[in-house]
Amino acid sequence: MHAKAFDAAKATRCAADQGKYWEMHERLFANQQALEPWNGHAEAIGLKVPDFEACMKSDKHDEAIRADQKEAQKAGFTGTPSFLLAFTDPKDPKKVKGISGMVGARPFDSFKAEIEKALAAK
Repeated sequence: MHAKAFDAAKATRCAADQGKYWEMHERLFANQQALEPWNGHAEAIGLKVPDFEACMKSDKHDEAIRADQKEAQKAGFTGTPSFLLAFTDPKDPKKVKGISGMVGARPFDSFKAEIEKALAAK
């Protein structure tokens, strides 16, 4: 995880508070070399900047972000983006099987190969 990963996660959650999670998510991925100042991104996607700044200064989302990080680490994910491919159990949709993970941006062919491998094993 990079040094600004936690704040980037916080920025997306603070944007989500205003209904713009995906807009912030896309903007941060498109501007990975210029993440700060965070409020510049908030302004660019039309957020109420004072509300966004107050959220970023708070610890409102910190516990949830740390919990997500722990789950990702348990699954062996070391960066973003990370992808989890699995089947849900038709008898119990809370259970998954045939799990495989992919870390990092990948071309379509990589996803296709993993999906085909998982379908063949099923």
